[in-house]
Amino acid sequence: MDNAALVRLSRRVSYLLRHDPASAGLTLDPQGWVGVDDLLAALGTSVSRADLDAVVEGNDKRRYAIRTGPGGRDEIRASQGHTVPVDLGLDRVPPPPVLYHGTSAAVVPSIRARGLERGERHHVHLSPDVPTARAVGGRRRGPAAVLAVDAAAMAAAGFAFYRSANGVWLTDHVPPEYLRVSP
Repeated sequence: MDNAALVRLSRRVSYLLRHDPASAGLTLDPQGWVGVDDLLAALGTSVSRADLDAVVEGNDKRRYAIRTGPGGRDEIRASQGHTVPVDLGLDRVPPPPVLYHGTSAAVVPSIRARGLERGERHHVHLSPDVPTARAVGGRRRGPAAVLAVDAAAMAAAGFAFYRSANGVWLTDHVPPEYLRVSP
């Protein structure tokens, strides 16, 4: 499978595991896991296990996790970003002093007024460093902007933070007073 086909496959897998598993006849367990064989069957005969493994291993965001589940069958789930109900079983952890959020420069005025909101997702996604946030923001429409989040002050004020298996920091909301535009 060529690189363009792997990107398309990754987008399809992301959509199914994070947003609409039922559209392919899949049912996630309460923690978001589904059998690899079930996913492959839903994707069709043109997708092999090697193709799926290439998507999982080649994803720069480590967006997916594979494990051996009950009964010894391999299972897969998205690490975060779900709009369907799942419990990722993440423990609350103290954040580093500053976290970052990459976005489009066009939406910065709105974010500065309302803060970062999770929308339909379970959490707001934050990056541990500026380069990662800039890369995320670069995938948005238009020029990228990076916002610094005063995570230490938020944690001191009682806001909960979680870290997903792939290192993405998660919280429910970032009020505007904890944000500043990062250079």
